[in-house]
Amino acid sequence: MTQWQTIDALKDIAEDLPRFTQALIQFSARLGLDITSLEADHISLRCHQNTTAERWRRGFEQCGELLSENIISGRPICLFKLAQPLNVAHWRFTVVELPWPGEKRYPHEGWEHIEIVLPGAVETLNARALALMSDEGLSQSGIAVKTSSPKGEHERLPNPTLAVTDGKTTIKFHPWSIEAIVASEARAGNENFSCRIDS
Repeated sequence: MTQWQTIDALKDIAEDLPRFTQALIQFSARLGLDITSLEADHISLRCHQNTTAERWRRGFEQCGELLSENIISGRPICLFKLAQPLNVAHWRFTVVELPWPGEKRYPHEGWEHIEIVLPGAVETLNARALALMSDEGLSQSGIAVKTSSPKGEHERLPNPTLAVTDGKTTIKFHPWSIEAIVASEARAGNENFSCRIDS
């Protein structure tokens, strides 16, 4: 299968990856967050126009498989599993999140965040994530901490999010891996299909 960096439709984000990698490393250092021992399971893009999202989708279809397509917070989000990994710092990502534009406008089109998996109780996610970062780092001007519970139509697992951002680069924390969430969607879809047949 074609390497993602060589696909014309993805040329802009291939060129953007070194910028994002450097920004992520610098942002982690500002937060006092040691990323070397953490598991990050996917990386996400942001764009301003539907045509950009559609172009990126065509590109990823040439170098990976569509894992999931869902409506979350009113907009389509696709997950692609790449045949060859994408390297950021010490991580090798095979899953890419591609959201269509929503109401929010981002300062940059390209790579925007990574998502770190912190297995454990859903109720303690926020405390466990915040404990990984320094109070000094979190209290800096321009740093924002946000919590949310985005959910796809068929998701069965509660998957709260704690996000830390400087407005340009974001690090998110979840209790479940994205592939576990996708598997929960598949189980729910199969159960719904079975119920329709039984009825």
